[in-house]
Amino acid sequence: MEVASTIKYFCPMCPGVVSDKAGDCPKCGMALEQNPTWRVQDKIIYTCPMHPEIRQDDPGNCPKCGMALEPLTVSVNEEENKELGYMERRFWISAILTLPVFVLAMGHLVPSLHLPISNDTSRWIQFLLSTPVVIWGSWPFFKRGWHSMINKQLNMFTLISMGVGTAYVYSAIAMIFPDLFPHSFQHEGRVGIYFEAAAVITVLVLLGQMLELRARNRTGSAVRSLLNLAPKIAQIVQDREEKEVPIDQIKAGDILRVRPGDKIPVDGTVMEGRTTIDESMITGESMPVDKSVGDKVTGATINNTGSILMKAQRVGRDTVLAHIVQMVAEAQRSRAPIQAIADKVAAYFVPSVLIASLITFLVWAWIGPEPRFTYAIVTAVSVLIIACPCALGLATPMSVMVGIGRGAQAGILVKNAKAIELLEKVDTLVIDKTGTLTEGKPQLTHCLPLNDLKEDTLLQAAASVEQNSEHPIAFAIVQAAKKRNLNLGKVEAFHSVTGGGVIGTFGNQEILIGKPNFLRNHHISEIEALEKLAARLQAEGETAIFVAINGQSAGVLSVSDPIKKTSFDAIKDLHSLGLRIIMVTGDNQNTALSVAKKLNIDEVKANIEPQDKSKWVQQLRKQQRIVVMAGDGINDAPALAAADIGIAMGTGTDVAIESAGITLVKGDLRGIAKAIRLSKMMMRNIRQNLFFAFIYNGVGIPIAAGVLYPLIALCLNPMIAGVAMSFSSVSVIVNALRLRKLKL
Repeated sequence: MEVASTIKYFCPMCPGVVSDKAGDCPKCGMALEQNPTWRVQDKIIYTCPMHPEIRQDDPGNCPKCGMALEPLTVSVNEEENKELGYMERRFWISAILTLPVFVLAMGHLVPSLHLPISNDTSRWIQFLLSTPVVIWGSWPFFKRGWHSMINKQLNMFTLISMGVGTAYVYSAIAMIFPDLFPHSFQHEGRVGIYFEAAAVITVLVLLGQMLELRARNRTGSAVRSLLNLAPKIAQIVQDREEKEVPIDQIKAGDILRVRPGDKIPVDGTVMEGRTTIDESMITGESMPVDKSVGDKVTGATINNTGSILMKAQRVGRDTVLAHIVQMVAEAQRSRAPIQAIADKVAAYFVPSVLIASLITFLVWAWIGPEPRFTYAIVTAVSVLIIACPCALGLATPMSVMVGIGRGAQAGILVKNAKAIELLEKVDTLVIDKTGTLTEGKPQLTHCLPLNDLKEDTLLQAAASVEQNSEHPIAFAIVQAAKKRNLNLGKVEAFHSVTGGGVIGTFGNQEILIGKPNFLRNHHISEIEALEKLAARLQAEGETAIFVAINGQSAGVLSVSDPIKKTSFDAIKDLHSLGLRIIMVTGDNQNTALSVAKKLNIDEVKANIEPQDKSKWVQQLRKQQRIVVMAGDGINDAPALAAADIGIAMGTGTDVAIESAGITLVKGDLRGIAKAIRLSKMMMRNIRQNLFFAFIYNGVGIPIAAGVLYPLIALCLNPMIAGVAMSFSSVSVIVNALRLRKLKL
């Protein structure tokens, strides 16, 4: 559960109201106050699925829509839903009491059924049995309806309480004080009563609430399944002895033993042994991954074949799994822009229904069949009961919760609902090369000295300087020097120029390493000779690095970064979805074109400085393109932020991941196509839900108002209206739950 540990805003009149932002209390309207010393510690935070801005530290009902609040985040174990148990008790007791009321009221419609009870006795039994159903069974609805009027937040419970209350009060007065009604209100000598309508509607609404609460519980199944991945115990190695300890006692730096078939306890590094790891529960990919000494392993993945020793590095809330759960939970509570449509409609919905009900009553009381007043009451109550703004409000958030949870199970982490909504409209993909299309693990392939310089001398000088750099190419050069057992000396006056190269003094010699323009800017001679050496290598897709010593061109080092095997299928899949793919890279033109040709990429922008990547993205957006940017490095972060949607590789840097709206845990480009399909299916599901919500009300309200009566003498019974109202919300939630079975 979420533990709030930051400064909060609270209401001095309503202590249960807690908010992350300043504003007015949703219950009493007073301004929320900030107290720097007041914090909520170890409290479960509750929120409304329809109004995520409502947050408080105790359970209850939403002050806006009246729905039962639910925990902000899901716990490992599915806790008892008190609200569900509460509704179930009321439903079953009310149903038992309502059954005889319904039989007594409707028995005359069955020709072969003859009840040995007088009409007057039947009416009094209906009154006595329906009274506890309406007063006790409907009490939650009356309470929520009353609060909705006090808070000026009219909702479905406003309509239900008014409809049930009207039917019951009218019938009770007709039973106890029949002389108050004029003769025109009577039928066969008695004023009509509608206890069965009030009782049956109460039972149907209770049934709808019960089914809705059960379905809403299932929307957290994706997060709960992620939480259940975490192992409960681990084997810690101390003083050459192994012992079993609870997972929450593991600290960073501990050495752990993981046997075949066991789950990796926390995030860390393999210290000893070789194995294969099933990472499908985190990345969504079924193929096991080979791991050996020095490789990273992720908590909750499964060790398949070998026994390994690992060093714990990230534990508790710092693990990849914990971050995934947090990101998914936050995204599930975010609001998609399409929700604004439902919000605008809902703002006018209940007042419009009340007006429609009043007009219906007046029209039927004026021109309806005899007894007019009775028919007027029936139709007005039917209009109130059939209207369900709850279905409209649930249409978007339920699909968002389930869809984002399904994406997390496939290794697609969505930061907010806005990103996943916009993704279905994307027409252009801007993509980085290194680490995105390629493995991001370059290796030195050629060392070509100029003139009489020896290979080892060139490599030693370059590697000594590059050991101070964190660039992947620098790492490849240093690793190659170490494999040749070259001694890397101390470098002085080291300086790095972003997008250009590095400078350092090694053995009284000034070494420059970088791009041709970087060397030209430092007035290095014979650069043309280096470019001739590099041309052939670049044509083969290798990256050339130019080296100068003491102002003279010294040689060329070439590094190759293998294309990911999955990139070929990914690009083909993305083309099938209609995307134009543009590669923007800081690498040279020849190398970039070589990679683009192999992958069938539509357009290439090479020799782009890191700060200019975002400019290219902005230019594309000015051309009215919907742009998604995919990258993994620190230099990709501005472009990720500038795009309509940024997609970060989960194998990349934290800065890139923070700048992106979507993260692919596996770092596999095929995840982009999966994310687009998820977006299309989720948005289709939302539109279906909105259709269900609108069609129920668009068709149901006019029928309830009696528009078909002049044609086919159809007058909608309030009980049928209750059925339609109750199942409109349930149908929306059930439709949203279909997203759990999506095949991406």
